[in-house]
This record gives sequence, structure tokens and C-alpha cells, in this order.
Amino acid sequence: MNNVKTFLLMGALMALFLAAGQAIGGPQGLVTAFVIGSVMNFGMFFFSDKLVLRMYGAKLVTEAEAPELYQMVDRLRQRAGLPMPKLAVAPHEQPNAFATGRSPRHAVVAVTTGILKFMPPEELEGVLAHELAHIKNRDMLISTIAAGFAGAIGYLPYLLLFTGQRDNEGRHPFVELALVLLGPIAAMVIQLAVSRQREFEADRVGAEILGRPMPLANALRRLDAMSHRIPMQIAPAVAPLAQVNPLAGQGGISRLFSTHPPTEQRVRRLEEMAGTPPGA
Repeated sequence: MNNVKTFLLMGALMALFLAAGQAIGGPQGLVTAFVIGSVMNFGMFFFSDKLVLRMYGAKLVTEAEAPELYQMVDRLRQRAGLPMPKLAVAPHEQPNAFATGRSPRHAVVAVTTGILKFMPPEELEGVLAHELAHIKNRDMLISTIAAGFAGAIGYLPYLLLFTGQRDNEGRHPFVELALVLLGPIAAMVIQLAVSRQREFEADRVGAEILGRPMPLANALRRLDAMSHRIPMQIAPAVAPLAQVNPLAGQGGISRLFSTHPPTEQRVRRLEEMAGTPPGA
């Protein structure tokens, strides 16, 4: 099902990309959008991990550089039946984490410096188990492709202008304006359609990997609270990859279109798994 979702997502976003190219640049714009979209799909499949790490400013670390983190991930990935992923650290004070890569054998688990600083070890295990669940469920490619297209659709008019692919006779100014304004929102809605359920499932599988749900539930509470107090400066297109919405503290449109389910709902489900009364 995850592979089906991946191809459906790629198709839907590609169709939106082509429609934008046609409306903005006419037949030449359609051709240009097709070429750009094809290159993006190829690039996102093979180089998504490098792109995401760069957008977060994350750097790969070795076992010698982060021995405790490495040992913790190694222990959990064995329980999950996964190969050892690469590890990375992003220089952000806000505690958070994400996974990226096209498959379990090409996966990266990244954490921020803030999570290593503020998160108790038991809760950090819960966070890492959640990210390994994304790898086990093969969720990362879906999110990365969606993030790439969501960002690219907003820049498509400028790409067409730069390449000179504009057919003045076939232009529809009102449609063009609507796509410029609504295209990125449409791409974000597609992200919403797959991302929220994906987070619930990663919470469930992560709790199973760890063997108990409450460390992850407590970690989510802490991550959510600190995301409102400590800002993170990243591109909105890659925010859905993080374990909790890193832009939550900014409010406004970033919260309205959050691809993450409400944290209280995620915590409640984990408490139900543990047989713990809500809020206990």
C-alpha cells in the first residue's frame, strides 16, 4: 500500500505541475514543466536524503562522533528488523527529529542538537523508534516527494519566466494567477491527505518497536510544548518530515495547513495502547 501511495502521490503532483505549466506558459510551458517534473521525480528518488539534510542543515555523524546515539539507534533497529541507518545531526535548538531516504537500505535518521540537549534518554528512545517506524513503513519517500513538489510548484512561474517558455497567445492571466496563489496550497493539501494517517501509524509501530507506548507519548508532549517556545527556521515544504510540526510556534497559515495530527490525539492513542487513562 505504501508503494501504491507513493506512485499515486507522484502522479497527482506531476499532474498539478503539468497543469500549472500549461496554464502559465501554454504548450511550451507544458513541455518545460514535464521536463522539470521528470527530472525532479528522478532526483527526489535517488537524492532525496541529501536534499532534505541540506535543507535542514544536518550533517552525517559517525559512531565515534555520537556513540550514545548510535548505540541507541542500533539497539532499536535490531528490534525492528532493519539495517542500520545513517545518522545525522541538525544544528537547531528546537528538539525534533526526522527520517529520510528512498528505502530502508538508504535511510537516514536525523535529530536536532536540541533533542540531544533537552530530551531524557527514555523519551529519546521513543522518538527514535517513531522514526524507525517511518523507515519500516517506507514512508520517507512519500513525504520527501511531496515536500519537493510543494516547494517547486510555487517557483514554477519563475522557472518558466527564466527559461523564456511563455506562450503569450495561449496565456490565461486569471488561471495563471490562481495557480500561482493556489498551486502551493493544492500541493500542501495532497501532503495532508497522506501525512496525518502516516504519523498515527508510525506512532503505533514505534511503540511496538520500543515495547511500550508511554515514552513516545511523553516525548510528543515535550516536543510539542518546546516547538511553541523555540522557533526553527526551515523551509515550510520540509516541515512535514519532522516528528512534530517545527513551525507550530509561528501560528497562522503554518498551523492551519499542518500535516501533523494534533499532538493530543496522538498522545491519546498511545495512552489507549498502554491502557493508561487519558492525561494520567
